[in-house]
Amino acid sequence: MATDVQAKLSNLNTSAQKARLVVDLVRGKPVLEALDILKFTPNKSAEPVRKLIVSAMANGEENYGISREDLYVHQIFADEAQTRKWRRFGARGRFKPILRRRSHITVILREVE
Repeated sequence: MATDVQAKLSNLNTSAQKARLVVDLVRGKPVLEALDILKFTPNKSAEPVRKLIVSAMANGEENYGISREDLYVHQIFADEAQTRKWRRFGARGRFKPILRRRSHITVILREVE
């Protein structure tokens, strides 16, 4: 049976829609290749996702004794977190809402069989 190594990132200050663009680039890739892809991706959410994968890789090495060459990104997904509602006042006494969206990212690494 394959061992799953998991890491979570909560309340990333990027919308889930924008985070999914980055997350979709690395799904199914070996960990070292995924880190290289994220290193050169210009999106704002690429750096936190890269740190999350490094953290999950370290969890696998320390807790389960799995070599980093044997790990691949089995599942990775971005879910919506709480939205912070902000306000701006407009002309004629109107109210202009601003939604500051956040996301939760979860990565599950698995050993290549």
